[in-house]
Amino acid sequence: MASASSSTTPAAGSSRSNQDAELLPPIPKSNAILVIGMAGSGKSTLAGALSRHLEAEAAKRNPSAASSDPSASSSDASYLVNLDPAVSTLNYEPNVDIRDTVDYKRVMDEYNLGPNGGILTALNLFTTKFDQVMGILEGRSNEVDNIILDTPGQIEIFTWSASGTIITDSLASALPTCIAYVVDTPRTTAPATFMSNMLYACSIMYKTKLPFIIVFNKEDEQDAGFAREWMEDFEAFQEALNKGNATDQVDVGRGNPRARGAAGQEGEASYMNSLVNSMALLLEEFYNSIRAVSVSSLTGSGMPSFLSAVQEARQEYVDEYRPELEALRASRKQKQEERKKREVEKMMRDLRVKPSGKAAPKAATGARGGGGEVDDDDEEDPRITRMADRMRVPGYEGDGLIMEPDDDDVLLQTHGAAQTQAGQVPRRGGAQRGEGEDLASVGQRRREEQLARARLG
Repeated sequence: MASASSSTTPAAGSSRSNQDAELLPPIPKSNAILVIGMAGSGKSTLAGALSRHLEAEAAKRNPSAASSDPSASSSDASYLVNLDPAVSTLNYEPNVDIRDTVDYKRVMDEYNLGPNGGILTALNLFTTKFDQVMGILEGRSNEVDNIILDTPGQIEIFTWSASGTIITDSLASALPTCIAYVVDTPRTTAPATFMSNMLYACSIMYKTKLPFIIVFNKEDEQDAGFAREWMEDFEAFQEALNKGNATDQVDVGRGNPRARGAAGQEGEASYMNSLVNSMALLLEEFYNSIRAVSVSSLTGSGMPSFLSAVQEARQEYVDEYRPELEALRASRKQKQEERKKREVEKMMRDLRVKPSGKAAPKAATGARGGGGEVDDDDEEDPRITRMADRMRVPGYEGDGLIMEPDDDDVLLQTHGAAQTQAGQVPRRGGAQRGEGEDLASVGQRRREEQLARARLG
């Protein structure tokens, strides 16, 4: 399990930001902390306690400014965003509050929704304006140290919804962002509950791909040492599991009255025990790469360790997440340029424009007039030309010039109509056709004569 110690390297971070400046904005001063957790785990209480701790630390660093203007030091320490539209009271004053934009109860009434549907719809409506929120956060990103976002109580509404994904991705593309997954420590003394929290944390981490911190809250009520031991030592977790049913709480100290197995009796093997045992083996790699701290939102203990973990997560963002995001944007930009190039080439082909930008010359008509070379793309099949000649409308030469029929054409049409009435097959051009000439040659000669007379007249 990774330790929560600060190991930032400003030089590496600055060089990395210079390389990424082409497609991404420079890395700001602020850290974005997304507080996520099960209902009742203490997310809002943790956000308020963290804000008060940061304000106290800022006052210690600059006591003169705090004494002259207390609000100035507090405003520079943290920036709070509330994303829970259904919360009635908060133990902190949010700088941005979803309740100022969306009325949760009105959404329920208008759309005929239940509590969870109302929260989800309110969050979706708020997300449609989140670009304005991002503008506010980016404007303060070089003024405050930490931006804390308190998510709704129902974890699935934020983590598995489109609005939650949009908010998370928007933050991660602009600010060094980490996930703080809050765990209700007294409730996790049951192996099955502990494993459920770990699986949920693992799924969120791999979904967001962001730096991740597990925060064992309420350590004033239950010490989180047992949870750390279960994460680091599989045999210790297996021993606790064998004491009874996986859904029962284990006696891990402080005289838990609801605990079982204190006398060391062996529990009966069950499907739940076997399943939890197998999951613990699968999560060993997850435990080795995760950061875990224990805090108390009530007393404020453990906050320095949590902030050290946040700084460590910031460095991970700079070293790992930011380059991947830069590569993704570069790849997307390259694909867009290639698509534009293909569209331009297609348009040039359609307009018969050469790559140099000059119009391609018209193809010569050969025997029908003019000289010059014939473009390969403009050559016509002679069979198609002969077929078009046979199907041509009388009196239309095909070049936009309507020719008056001459006396020969009128006599030919009259003679053909008479032959048709007599039951004979009309012979086109029989009177004008010379020996050895076919119909196409007669038609070609006649058109040339008509065109010459038209130009002279």
